[in-house]
Amino acid sequence: MESTPQNKYLIPLAIIAAGGLVAVAIYFGGSTSSPQAVVNNTGPEIDLPPVTEKDHIIGSRNADLVIVEYSDTECPFCKTFHNTMKEVVQTYEGKVAWVYRHFPIVQLHSKAPKEAEATECAAELGGNQIFWDYIDKLLETTKSNDSLNPSELPKIATSVGLDATAFTTCLSSGKYTELVQKSVEEAIKAGALGTPYSIIVTKDGQKIVINGAEPLRDVKLKIDALLK
Repeated sequence: MESTPQNKYLIPLAIIAAGGLVAVAIYFGGSTSSPQAVVNNTGPEIDLPPVTEKDHIIGSRNADLVIVEYSDTECPFCKTFHNTMKEVVQTYEGKVAWVYRHFPIVQLHSKAPKEAEATECAAELGGNQIFWDYIDKLLETTKSNDSLNPSELPKIATSVGLDATAFTTCLSSGKYTELVQKSVEEAIKAGALGTPYSIIVTKDGQKIVINGAEPLRDVKLKIDALLK
């Protein structure tokens, strides 16, 4: 049986100040509030861009629930939550879809924006499945907190079946820099203060926040409450 840790959600928060994003690592303890209390949240409306065919998704946009995750590839909590989300989509067998969006916090992880661009190059060259294969391998390879050598990015591309030369050309062009920055801006507008930041979206448009790297048990409780 899994024991309950004293600090449940260890996520870094980013604070908007001085005209830019200034990140600080803040850790806070777990909450005893029920998932139902979160589901019935009457807080401000979350301004989340709709899921479209341009998104990177596992599952269907028409699934009962879609979880939109904003993530940073060098965030250790994102690495943990990535595995949680893998279990979620397997457990709910098509009822829950997973959308990945970029929120690299450059003040904490200077390498993360380029890694986000690398995943977009993988998607361009290989499609949606290769995007997921690439990000899986990237997160397996990095030890987090800017530990990944940039020279590994083309090697990861090769390992998922991409042409290293084409990949390197794409990555060095900077063609996805603006896309990644736009995703960061959208994350902040949607209420993200740190990573991972995820939102469960129901078919009727209800939006429920998953705060940080919540454990699988807690995420499932929220999902089950919404699927009733």
